[in-house]
Amino acid sequence: MSTETDIRALLREMFTAAVQAAQPERCIPRHLPAPPKGRTVVIGAGKASAAMAQALERSWPGPLSGLVVTRYGYAVPCERITIVEAAHPVPDAAGLAAARGMLETVKGLSEDDLVICLISGGGSALMPLPAEGITLEDKQAINRALLKSGATISEMNCVRRHLSAIKGGRLAAACHPARVVNLLISDVPGDNPIDIASGPTVGDPTNCADALEIVARYGIDLPAAARAQLESGAGESIKPGDPRLARVTTTLIATPQMALEAAAKVAACAGYTPVLLGDSIEGEARDVGKVMAAIALQARRHRQPVATPCVLLSGGETTVTVRGQGRGGRNVEFLLSLAVALDGEPGVYAVAGDTDGVDGLEEIAGAFVTPDTLSRAWAQGIRPRDVLANNDGHGFFEALGDSLVTGPTLTNVNDFRAIVVL
Repeated sequence: MSTETDIRALLREMFTAAVQAAQPERCIPRHLPAPPKGRTVVIGAGKASAAMAQALERSWPGPLSGLVVTRYGYAVPCERITIVEAAHPVPDAAGLAAARGMLETVKGLSEDDLVICLISGGGSALMPLPAEGITLEDKQAINRALLKSGATISEMNCVRRHLSAIKGGRLAAACHPARVVNLLISDVPGDNPIDIASGPTVGDPTNCADALEIVARYGIDLPAAARAQLESGAGESIKPGDPRLARVTTTLIATPQMALEAAAKVAACAGYTPVLLGDSIEGEARDVGKVMAAIALQARRHRQPVATPCVLLSGGETTVTVRGQGRGGRNVEFLLSLAVALDGEPGVYAVAGDTDGVDGLEEIAGAFVTPDTLSRAWAQGIRPRDVLANNDGHGFFEALGDSLVTGPTLTNVNDFRAIVVL
């Protein structure tokens, strides 16, 4: 029987393997196109974009220039590509300036030129270029409201695309007639390119009416200018089939599924049967926690759907409808709900974390759950169910010393969850 120290080490090793599988230095070189007759311009946005730019520079055989924007703390040195840092998840003026700079960078290109677009999760907030009449403050307020609403990432990005001057294919249209090669690291369930950073360089099949329906569904109070943008149809995005997108190609170079498969190899080598439950699981984090606990208990008690020892692996992006005043992100909310549902069941351990190293607004990737998580909390006078009701997962796991802190990972393939069942 493995000790708790061994199991914690295994959980961390699987998380690390998932992150490493999506590192740009591994993924970028084999997907680079041939150099063009004309100029090579690099643009991009996301938590991994600076690392992607660095990997591209190291592998590119000819001249290039460009600009990418990443989250504060995620910059890495580049010699020819300008790296800008900006705020995430609520945008700021630095991101606004970077988005404007990106449009300037791709002005006046010819058919002989090549644009390599490096997009990863987080790019939507990092390129906040509002449509005419909408202010940055408006976009910030809308972002905050969406983040608290419980809307899925696809729904949030639909709204963002139709209030933007750069998302929803607009950046690709600005590159015309140059060739555009999109290299994407997916952080969204289903890996749909239109949802990765709100699809700045791909066609958007959704419309303003879809965005208005989402706003109504979640009771989002839009500023007057933003509502007018949607109601008038002025915010319509660039659609698939638009001739300006005819020379755009898109490749997913890293995905949540790839990360799960890397973790599964680690589990198998350690003597555990890996079970991949899904790479695109969505829903309220606390509800997903209950379901995952039920699956773990079935394996523990009945050896179904797989005999123990096993590891239940999953990815995707859950949501949290914020009703409390706590500091919880979706991964720690999931874990706290999981722990409550397991109710101290022996032989069940878990880790969950965001592969970018940031869960919610905290510089903490996630946390660990052990069979004595609840008893240790009660010993400190902490009531787990009350903490869950207050959305304070980070406060809970910090108090127990069970937070998972990685620092910037320089990539992002969404959430990673692993449950070890003995």
